[in-house]
Amino acid sequence: MDTNKLLLIIIAIFIPPVTVFLKKGAGKDLLINIVLTIFFFIPGLIHAIWVVLQD
Repeated sequence: MDTNKLLLIIIAIFIPPVTVFLKKGAGKDLLINIVLTIFFFIPGLIHAIWVVLQD
C-alpha cells in the first residue's frame, strides 16, 4: 500500500465524501457516498474505503 492510499483512508475515517471526491471526482460514486454518509455513517465509510482500494 502506498502513501497516497494510506492518506486517503485516514481522511475517509473523518470525512468519507471528500475521499471519494479526491479519488473519483464529482459523479455517481460521490452522490452515493454522500447519501450513505448522511443516513448511515458506517456504510459511507466502508464505501469510501472500497473506492480507495478499488484500484
